Amino acid sequence: MTRTDPEALAFAQHDHGACAADALDYARGVCEQQGLRLTPVRERVLQLLLESHNALGAYDLLEKLKADGLGSQPPVAYRALEFLVAHGFAHKIERLNAFVACSRTHSGHSPAFMICRQCHQVAEAHATLASGKLGQAAKSIGFKIEKTVIEAEGLCPACQGSGA
Repeated sequence: MTRTDPEALAFAQHDHGACAADALDYARGVCEQQGLRLTPVRERVLQLLLESHNALGAYDLLEKLKADGLGSQPPVAYRALEFLVAHGFAHKIERLNAFVACSRTHSGHSPAFMICRQCHQVAEAHATLASGKLGQAAKSIGFKIEKTVIEAEGLCPACQGSGA
C-alpha cells in the first residue's frame, strides 16, 4: 500500500479522485489487517472528508449523512470521527473545530497543517519537531513530547495569485 507523497500534492493540481480512492483503499486495508470495523457510516464520513481539501465540521458531515440515509443525530457523526481520528485516518483541526482526512500512510507522525484563510483549504505536511527547537526546549526541561499538532494560517498559492 503506497501512496503519492502528500506534500507534493499540497495546494497543487492533482487527480483528486485517484488521491481519494487511494486513501480509502489504504484505510480499508489497514482496518482489515488490524481487525477494525470500517462500518458504512465510518467509511462514508471518511469519503466525505476525502472529497474535499477543506476541513469539515461534524454538523456539515451530519447533514450529508442524513441525506444519504445514514443517520441524523450528532452522535452518529461524532462516533465516526472519533474512530477515524483514533486510528489515524483523520485529524481534528482545532483552529476550525473541524476535521480533515489524513494524507499520511503511517502512524506516529507529527502533522503540520497549513490553513488558507481565504479559501479554507487545508494542506498537511510532516513536522519533525522532536529534533527542532521545540524538541530541544522539551529535552532541556526533561519533557518527552508524545504528540504535536501545528496549525498555521495564511494564503495558499492560488489565493496569493488572486491578489488576496
